[in-house]
Amino acid sequence: MHYRNGREAKNGDEIVQIKEKGEITDVGVLIRAVPLGEYCNGIIANDRTKSFVGACLVDCIRIDDVAALLASAYFDKRPKGK
Repeated sequence: MHYRNGREAKNGDEIVQIKEKGEITDVGVLIRAVPLGEYCNGIIANDRTKSFVGACLVDCIRIDDVAALLASAYFDKRPKGK
């Protein structure tokens, strides 16, 4: 089981679900992931909304990988005030 970027998926990972055109559709913790290919094989538990959403792991990426992508584009630093 792997995420969109090829990283191994594990229950308990904090993840972001990304659909077509980069739309973020859900954020939460991966639970009940099972090795049934790469499609619709886990559930995202969202603590804020108290919801559970089916997760296709090829549509997901770990939150720390998202943070690294933001840092590589220099969005990890707050801009200086005027």
